[in-house]
Amino acid sequence: MSDAVKVDVWSDVQCPWCYIGKRKFEDGAAQFGGDVEVEYHSFELAPDTPVDYEGTALDYLSERKGMPVAQVEQMLERVTGIASSVGLDFDYEHVHQTNTVKAHELIHLAKSKGRQLDMKERLLKAYFVEGRHVGRIDDLADLAAEIGLDRAEVVTALEAETFLADVKADVAQAAAYGIQGVPFFVIDGKYGVSGAQEPAAFAEVLRQARAEQDQAYAESTAR
Repeated sequence: MSDAVKVDVWSDVQCPWCYIGKRKFEDGAAQFGGDVEVEYHSFELAPDTPVDYEGTALDYLSERKGMPVAQVEQMLERVTGIASSVGLDFDYEHVHQTNTVKAHELIHLAKSKGRQLDMKERLLKAYFVEGRHVGRIDDLADLAAEIGLDRAEVVTALEAETFLADVKADVAQAAAYGIQGVPFFVIDGKYGVSGAQEPAAFAEVLRQARAEQDQAYAESTAR
C-alpha cells in the first residue's frame, strides 16, 4: 500500500500568494482525492521589516519595491480580486506590515502540538482578512489561544526563542533548494512546484507522485 503523498510547503505569513496558493493547493488535493500529508516550512520574505512598521501595506510596498503608489494600488487591487476568486476577502487597508519571525516560531510550536495546519490558517486569516497584528508576542499568543493552545506556554516559548533554530533550519533548507520565492511546494521530495498554480496542476503532480509510489511498491513486492 502507498503512503500519503508528502508535501512540504515553504511560505510566509504575510505573502498574499501563499494564502491564495494554499487555497488552490487544497482544491487540487481534493481533486486528487488521495491521502496527502502537508508540512509548512518557514520563509521570510522581508526579515529586515520592523515588528511595528509605521505605515500602511501600501506605503511599505511602494517604499520596498520603489514603485509609484498608484501602481502599487493597482497591484493590490489585482491580488485582492484573485484572492476573492478563491473565497478569500483580503483587507489591505487594515493589514499590519510586520516582521514574521515570531509567527514562524509559533507555527513550529503548533507543529510540536500537532496543530500546525490550524495555526498556519489562523495566522493567514488574521493578517490578510482581519487586520490583526502577527508580529508581537502577545497578539500571537492570543491567536494561538483561539485554536486551543496554552497561551502562557506560547508566551514563554516565544520569549525564549525556543523554536528559532527550527525557523533558521527551514530558511537554510530553502536556500539549499534554491527557493527564491514563495509559495514553493515540494511534492514527495521530488517535484518542485513554484507559485499559486491552478488546482488542476497540483492534482496532476499529486497523481504522478502517487503513481510512482504505487509502481515502487509493486516492484518491491514482486521481488
